[in-house]
Amino acid sequence: MSSRLLITGAGGWLAKRLTRLLTTQSVSLPALQNVLSSVSLRVMLLPCESSADFDKLGVEVFRGDVRGRSDGAKFCRDASGATLIHAAGVIHPQRVKDFYEVNRDGTRNLLEAAASAAIKRAVVVSSNSPLGLNPDETPRFNELSPYHPYMNYGRSKMEMELLVKKCQESGKIETVIIRPPWFYGPDQPARQTAFFTLIREGKVPIVGGGENLRSMAYVDNLCEGILLAAHTEQANGKTYWIADERPYSMNEIVNTIESLLEREFGIKVAHKRLHLPGFVSEIAMAADWMLQSTGLYNSKIHVLSEMNKNIACDVGLAKSELGYDPQISLEEGMRRSIADCLQRGVEI
Repeated sequence: MSSRLLITGAGGWLAKRLTRLLTTQSVSLPALQNVLSSVSLRVMLLPCESSADFDKLGVEVFRGDVRGRSDGAKFCRDASGATLIHAAGVIHPQRVKDFYEVNRDGTRNLLEAAASAAIKRAVVVSSNSPLGLNPDETPRFNELSPYHPYMNYGRSKMEMELLVKKCQESGKIETVIIRPPWFYGPDQPARQTAFFTLIREGKVPIVGGGENLRSMAYVDNLCEGILLAAHTEQANGKTYWIADERPYSMNEIVNTIESLLEREFGIKVAHKRLHLPGFVSEIAMAADWMLQSTGLYNSKIHVLSEMNKNIACDVGLAKSELGYDPQISLEEGMRRSIADCLQRGVEI
């Protein structure tokens, strides 16, 4: 990995957290300490996003949009031999077309610019959604699992992955694809805090029995996985799942957060759940599909459609090839998440 990193999507949760860890030298990867101690960063922010946090960290800020070809070219200028970490993307837009304009077309623009600028490697952040839902409770996704995208977000990320692979085949730039599932941890956005609030108020929906499995990734584990993919020669041209060691049931996730809120942070909780039959998620899935077919998107309907689904992965390849070792799991990660919210004055 080059000591020069270019990071897109810096206004988002993942890239902002990665930048903070790098600039404060908080990454616990002994094999990368020599590189990370002298790393220089250039990050891309949208024109409307504040640069205050990055100004304090002494980071070079470029304002642009991956949808603009000229912005991509300017961002990558004079970065020969550098490593690009492409974390920009859209998850919950208002319009379906934004999925494709940002996740697919924006990635194409950026990779073309990176190759032209002789950037050595691009690590591209994808998602679990190109693979969709586990076929049953037993098999977890691995790197050989076939595409079966879930709705338009999943399709946009699948098409993004396919063009990354095509770019890899051209030989103009090295690429690595990272697939994280639902992630959690410090610096979380409002949508994650709203989930905590639902748990505190006893309004969190448990659809079906709540024993469906979800892989999750503590955000710092994910950041370390990304950096290992950027550094490891063997990773060139590969795809890796990056998540916690094991998946968790929805009941375990909710119970863990509820217990921490009350037991360790003294926050009164309602000790209730909004129990819903499994068919509610199927109705939500149908409504989600119909709404998206009109070009519109509603995040609450979409999330409800997934609440009783199994979405779990195997991180074995990342462990064996990258040396990935996720040290933080659900309870400690959620403890740090809650503490960070309270420290920042964010009401749960």
